[in-house]
Amino acid sequence: MYVPTHFREERIAVLHAAIRQIGLGALVTLGPEGLIASHLPMVLHATPEPYGRLCGHMARNNPQWLAIAPETETLAIFSGPQAYISPSWYQSKHKTGKVVPTWNYVAIHAYGKLRVFDDPERLLAQVTELTKIHETGRPLAWAVSDAPEDYVQIMLKQIIGFELIITRLEGQWKMSQNRSREDRHSAADGLRRETGPAGATVADLVTATDQNESNRSE
Repeated sequence: MYVPTHFREERIAVLHAAIRQIGLGALVTLGPEGLIASHLPMVLHATPEPYGRLCGHMARNNPQWLAIAPETETLAIFSGPQAYISPSWYQSKHKTGKVVPTWNYVAIHAYGKLRVFDDPERLLAQVTELTKIHETGRPLAWAVSDAPEDYVQIMLKQIIGFELIITRLEGQWKMSQNRSREDRHSAADGLRRETGPAGATVADLVTATDQNESNRSE
């Protein structure tokens, strides 16, 4: 991934937190017939250090797992908050007119070797963990054990588990860092004023990134 220096995010804790929050990733592999991608929920574990590992599962009928080459690198892409940035929001538009539209976004790429498995006990542990992560905090949280055991066993036979040991981790937080502080503030204001909740989330990231940049320069 091409990442200009001022957009680069290298702090592992920040990258891990974003992956966990996003949850759904695009798993991209290269097989004999070319590239194939599946959009799958994944669980991030912090070990092995430094980058950790991603765990998930896909349908057994998905041909992707059959075409995985053990020695070929796999890519998992996580896309975070994103929003269009209008040049009309920049204060510099009124001063010079030298502005163009852009897009702010968060993107994380995790690379590594992929391994697949179909051991029932391991699959059960994995789907139980995934379910617990996303059900925790709900008033009527659902658990895998709520379903009949024979039904669960049937469902486990219809999936394939995978584990991606991360060997390279890249993050891009494109949040107007290449603009003046005045333009960053006005872009955040425009997002909050003219866009919905998704845009407001990006505005918060622009503001937070601006604050982080200020702290680093002090």
